[in-house]
Amino acid sequence: MSNYRWVICAMLFFATTVNYLDRQVLSLTYPGNGGIQEEFGWSDDQYGSITAVFSIFYAVCMLFAGKFIDWMGTKKGYLWSIFIWSTGAVLHAFCGILTSGIEVGEWTGSFSGALDAIRSFKASGGAAAALAISSMSVWLFLGARCILALGEAGNFPAAIKVTAEYFPKKDRAYATAIFNSGASVGALIAPFTIPILAKLFGWEMAFIVIGALGYVWMGFWIFLYKKPSENKRVNDAELTYINQDADTDGDPKDANDEGPQISFMKCFTYKQTWSFIVGKFMTDGVWWFFLFWTPAYLKSQFNINPTDMEGMVLIFVLYLITMLSILGGKLPTLFINKGMNPYAGRMKAMLIFAFFPLLVLIAQPLGSISPWFPIIIIGIAGAAHQSWSANIFSTIGDMFPKSAIATITGIGGMAGGIGSFIIQKGAGALFTHAEELGSGFTFAGFEGKPAGYFIVFCVCAVAYLLGWVIMKALVPKYKPIIVE
Repeated sequence: MSNYRWVICAMLFFATTVNYLDRQVLSLTYPGNGGIQEEFGWSDDQYGSITAVFSIFYAVCMLFAGKFIDWMGTKKGYLWSIFIWSTGAVLHAFCGILTSGIEVGEWTGSFSGALDAIRSFKASGGAAAALAISSMSVWLFLGARCILALGEAGNFPAAIKVTAEYFPKKDRAYATAIFNSGASVGALIAPFTIPILAKLFGWEMAFIVIGALGYVWMGFWIFLYKKPSENKRVNDAELTYINQDADTDGDPKDANDEGPQISFMKCFTYKQTWSFIVGKFMTDGVWWFFLFWTPAYLKSQFNINPTDMEGMVLIFVLYLITMLSILGGKLPTLFINKGMNPYAGRMKAMLIFAFFPLLVLIAQPLGSISPWFPIIIIGIAGAAHQSWSANIFSTIGDMFPKSAIATITGIGGMAGGIGSFIIQKGAGALFTHAEELGSGFTFAGFEGKPAGYFIVFCVCAVAYLLGWVIMKALVPKYKPIIVE
């Protein structure tokens, strides 16, 4: 049997790695000396607004991205997605130039010379100029983030659909865990590449270099991907293995690759859809909060910059711990091999993973001892999230025909984006408010911004158990969708 499905899984892994690298550039260039916050004078509320708008726009785009992928097909749909998000990533670099109002014709030197001129203008412009620059830069970054969100919305619907095309049900959570670990690998690479690029060449070049990686991926995808039944690199034995779940009296390798179509509105009539929606809404924002706010948390709570060696090591260790999520994708396979149906096996695994984020409740108290304690705890919670994520994505393939997988993934992704919007915007406003009040803002023995962080940590800690209970209530037993 050939094993070409793992080559495809590797491509999904690299796409997800690039996806999360592009997301991380902003959070790692925001704090610190020479960072975006210092250059534009942003408040935490403004930064929270930018990350929140990215989340809500990503959510809206996810609603339609899945249907687009199902309509366009995984090959072309994925190409369009990564082209758009890579372009959006690169465009961040030009926000500083546009903010200054300097015309291209006025540049008298190199690109770096133009940037120096811009920064000189900002430094000498006074309070009014600083306010205008802060406001204009926020709007420009919002535009770039929206383009990034538009493209990134297609990543997971396409990847989950490809996984269902190339893997039988029992292997899908494991394959999803592998490619989804690209998020953690991207986060591992980020602290040792992005801050260094920003320090040596400016934060603008970090966006350009990281954004351009997507164009490289596109070249490989064009030549490597075809549907299994059309791919000469997939032999009959592997095709039979891939289609082992097919309900057919003939040869499994001849099974229908897609299944019956389900209209977009019809998808909302199934409890299985709403179960997925709830699971994503309750938990996606937790991961994104840790992704976007950990560097700012280290700077605010411990005065550790992401460009400092200590900051790089802390963030690296955090995401190194999240790599344990690959094992989380294997856990339901053990249950399924013991006779459980796929849905029951995944829900049992997800319940186990839902308990680990409760450790976040002690992250802030232990942070008074050392920054290593909250970092390790957040890493464990991140590993639990990624394990949860691999399994909740796989429940779609358990319940729905392949023709609807990207659509349902997009709908759930929309719900996750809305949840993320709420927590990002809420966190930014809360932190700014807490900082302004100082000792007048207290929670569980903490004052000011530390109290604000503790509040958000408490929300993150209980989100998974609450989400699991609602999911189980909506779909208590394995019930695949039968389309007449």
